[in-house]
Amino acid sequence: MPRKRKDEEEDTFGLGERGWHLFRSLVEHYINDGQPVSSRCLARGSGMMLSPATIRNVMADMEDLGLIRSPHTSAGRIPTVKGYRLFVDNMLQMEETLDAAGMQRLGEELGGKLETGLEELPEAMLQRVSGILSHFTQFAGVVSLPHDERRVGVVEHIEFVPLSGKRLLVVLIASDGKVENRVFSTERRHSTAELQRASNYLNSLLGGEELGSIRDCLLEELRRTRERVNTLLQQVMELTEQARRNRQGGDRYFITGQTNLMDVQELGDLEKLKRIFEVFSDKREMLYLLDRAIHAKGVHIFIGAESGYPVLDDCSMVTSTYQRNGKVVGVLGVIGPTRMHYERVIPVVKVTARMLSATLNLAPLGSI
Repeated sequence: MPRKRKDEEEDTFGLGERGWHLFRSLVEHYINDGQPVSSRCLARGSGMMLSPATIRNVMADMEDLGLIRSPHTSAGRIPTVKGYRLFVDNMLQMEETLDAAGMQRLGEELGGKLETGLEELPEAMLQRVSGILSHFTQFAGVVSLPHDERRVGVVEHIEFVPLSGKRLLVVLIASDGKVENRVFSTERRHSTAELQRASNYLNSLLGGEELGSIRDCLLEELRRTRERVNTLLQQVMELTEQARRNRQGGDRYFITGQTNLMDVQELGDLEKLKRIFEVFSDKREMLYLLDRAIHAKGVHIFIGAESGYPVLDDCSMVTSTYQRNGKVVGVLGVIGPTRMHYERVIPVVKVTARMLSATLNLAPLGSI
């Protein structure tokens, strides 16, 4: 989002230059200290010759605008999600990259591990990256596996095995060695010879096809033929859909350093942490968040309730997409408290994504 001019900010919220200075000071105080900020604290730390009474009036205006709130009965105030969003989008003083020392440290740590990772399975390399993000930010690091249909699998063989009664076992073997199977009930018994003919027919039709495209192949075949094998076509279509969902809903991301969040004051409640960790372990919910981030492209920040999960209302997620050969294939990021030093976390995420993209462009085509 392009940075707004100061006069545009004033037109939007009507706080004026003094109000904006105090708002920024309040957010920075809270990020640093983790304690609700009082008017007396702002009077001392804002560098402005204003009385606590004047500052209280300005803070009341901020509260009316929904930028700050009182967490309890204390006189202090903390930023709201709306306030953080305004701060991050328009007021954050942030370099495009890390300073020289930070770049050197990250380059040594990340560069060496990525080079080592090229000799490993891609999953091992990406898990290392999630650990590095966690190490550098002291929050949780997350990396999704490349979003590539090739990884869903190519069908090598389909087999039908007769069971007792009218039950039938369908076995699907993919090119990556993974096996999917499912038991179906059929309208009648099928002989071994009949099942073998059906298997040969389907293997000739579907062998070498990706799981993602088999459904369309089978639908077309169902339209063209009325043979008895249609029942088996329908069963294979169900199995391939299940296999595709299983692959896409599997361990397609790595998250490291969740326990770092135990040291964050506002996340320290055990029940709250338990619910947060449950979200991290729920593949469907995490993949939904990561998919939203990958579609956003570039750097994206979910602040508090913007994630759509109430349990993450006190958390922010800073993400960046990474690429291979100019195409976005995955997303990485950091999950921490809304009260994080965004100006420190964002460059780490950006540089890591850039370095990972450069490494993937050097990797052999078959390794990722």
